Amino acid sequence: MLRWYPAAWRARYGDEFTELLMAELAEQPRSWRRAADVARGGLVARLARAGLSGRPPKSPEQVRAGLATAVCSAGAFGVVGIAMWAQLTVGWEWAPPSTAATTIAMTAMSAGVLVLAVLALLAVFPLIWTAAHAVRRRRARHLLGPVLLAVAGAGLLAAGSHHFENGWPGTGAHPWAHQGLVPAGVAAFSWAATLSVSSYWAHPAALAAFPTAEIAWMAVSPVALLAAVAGVTALVRRLDLSPRILCYEARLAASAAVVIAVFLVGAGCWVFAEGSGPGLLHAGAVDTAGVVVMAAALSVARRATGRAGKSPLGLPPR
Repeated sequence: MLRWYPAAWRARYGDEFTELLMAELAEQPRSWRRAADVARGGLVARLARAGLSGRPPKSPEQVRAGLATAVCSAGAFGVVGIAMWAQLTVGWEWAPPSTAATTIAMTAMSAGVLVLAVLALLAVFPLIWTAAHAVRRRRARHLLGPVLLAVAGAGLLAAGSHHFENGWPGTGAHPWAHQGLVPAGVAAFSWAATLSVSSYWAHPAALAAFPTAEIAWMAVSPVALLAAVAGVTALVRRLDLSPRILCYEARLAASAAVVIAVFLVGAGCWVFAEGSGPGLLHAGAVDTAGVVVMAAALSVARRATGRAGKSPLGLPPR
């Protein structure tokens, strides 16, 4: 029963809660209502620990928890969103869209990817600076694991995507007026990085026709991406960020949520407008499911960033 609650909660209240449970179990060994109440309380405590419920965060640790949750949500959104955008770029490379909705979708999603990349860079710089400062002061031992995990995951993902981008299916298309909206190199790299998000997993016979190395990459790339996101998330939670940097990161996260919403609207335009038609711009069931996943990730990210932005943490005096 204690395992329903996060480790930090157990460290603070675990002994008292254990005594209470022991007394209740002695009086009434079996009770589904008690089990359900403990599970509910544990889940609420975990949501509060992740910055998704309870009062607005009042400490830097709580704000960092909310930002870490936003990073995880953005990672989930990014995987599905980039995969969908990469699929659309392949169809865009070969043929112009037949509806204005797809043009709007391609423009909105491409602009969203660009802005999110800029926001990610702006968010990473303060983390690197803080980590470097901790290294200089010899207080970085607890950061070594997350940094190595993030670097290893990102490095493997970059190296593998660079290798497999040569198989991009957009190569060889006949040119048309707005074909170059997305640089071919960027589209190919994005396609290779998100090969694992595919409906081919549900069709083993078709998947077996792929080269063995490509199938292996489709299995390995999600692990590399998960390692990178997990490393960054742990780094955000462990870094001793100043109130100014926390406020700065919270504002960037809130801005990213707005851009993600625009991206989601564009994706919906494509999937539900032209996506059901024939041709390379066709969107399948995996894309419809992707819209649902992205909407859920956006909801969690907005909840986490909104609560982090309401934190009463004061800025240090000048």
